[in-house]
Amino acid sequence: MFLVTKLPKTLLNYILARSYCVPVVSIFDRNVKRLQRERAAKREDVELYDYIKDEIGFRLSDRIFDVQRQFRNAVDLGAGRGYVTNHVLGESVEKLTVVDMSPTMLSQIKGTPGLNFSVRVLDEEKFDFEKESLDLVVSSLSLHWINDLPACFRAINEALVPDGVFMGTMFGGETLYELRSSLQLAEQERRGGLSPHISPFTQIRDVGMLLNRSNFTMLTIDTDEIVVGYPTMFELMGDLKGMAENNAAFSRPLHLSRDVMLAAAAIYQDMYGKEDGIAATFQVIYFVGWKPCPTQPKPLERGSADISLKDLAKIVGPKKSK
Repeated sequence: MFLVTKLPKTLLNYILARSYCVPVVSIFDRNVKRLQRERAAKREDVELYDYIKDEIGFRLSDRIFDVQRQFRNAVDLGAGRGYVTNHVLGESVEKLTVVDMSPTMLSQIKGTPGLNFSVRVLDEEKFDFEKESLDLVVSSLSLHWINDLPACFRAINEALVPDGVFMGTMFGGETLYELRSSLQLAEQERRGGLSPHISPFTQIRDVGMLLNRSNFTMLTIDTDEIVVGYPTMFELMGDLKGMAENNAAFSRPLHLSRDVMLAAAAIYQDMYGKEDGIAATFQVIYFVGWKPCPTQPKPLERGSADISLKDLAKIVGPKKSK
């Protein structure tokens, strides 16, 4: 300790700063994810697999309309086949830049009549827009594939003007818990070990923490669950591939043996089956964060209230007996 304190102040600060640096661990192979999206977009029946993303994109676009203002310059980040853009109205957004890493998906975006939008091929991890140039950034069901979410959120915050808004959706930690547990039990039984067949998802508490640390304020976070029925586990896995939501983790096994698949399908049917098939749960996290601005509402100072909670009963009145 004595030797450290004798170092020059600038060098000491550098060492202390470096000691708190946490290296970014790349969990997902972004190139694999790009190839998965390209393959999915080139399928002749690609529209059959849009049902979840299109529904969530519609719900998110409705929240854009709820904000009573026209956004001058906006970005749809990780737009896919336009799951949000295809529902955004020109009345709400004056100019929209649609971003995705898959050029084939971008080429299939239709937009809405009167919407001024342009496409840009860009990896979401490399979000690169001028500082304080955007009023709105929206992202639907794409951010859960980002390796460095804190850096992505900070870049979005820097690109927003004061009082700009960032809203989006992500798959939450309860997504596909039925499939995950079935595969784990089957592999434990047949192989005596576990492999990461399903990519990890973000927990709702982590989303709020990341937004706060990225300088967003006035946060609104809620969740929704969509339960979809399938005949068997195999149709579910086929649809995930058609959505380009198959595993893209570096640690993913490249092959899943037939006996493990059959065992997992039987376990899935036994644990989560219904009379007409199986159910799969998709947990969706919705969030809205605002870049700080002096004109935004501020909470009152601590101790400024003129009514005590202990007097609440006097204000509301006595509870009426039935």
